[in-house]
Amino acid sequence: QVQLVESGGGLVQAGGSLRLSCVVSGSFIGVMNIDWYRQAPGKQREFVARIRSYGVANYADSVTGRFTISRDNAKNTVYLQLNRLKPEDTGVYYCNYADSWGQGTQVTVSS
Repeated sequence: QVQLVESGGGLVQAGGSLRLSCVVSGSFIGVMNIDWYRQAPGKQREFVARIRSYGVANYADSVTGRFTISRDNAKNTVYLQLNRLKPEDTGVYYCNYADSWGQGTQVTVSS
């Protein structure tokens, strides 16, 4: 059973940065495609970024050029670097693999 634990969220001003972490247990991330999603209040959960097992990354149009997904295989951890944050980036950020989800970490961007 894969388990995912997110951390690193917080309150930041517009234009600021955060780095989110997703620690994975139960499987080796080097053979997994790991996604980040987010959910704003009153909205559906939406895709943010994916890092594939062979290293290629994909991003939602809304975050391309501002967010970067990466991984550290030795720590079995996936990261999401959030730069030039905007108020519309506010939400709960979730790590995902197949049907496994973490508990989420709150990101709040003030204007």
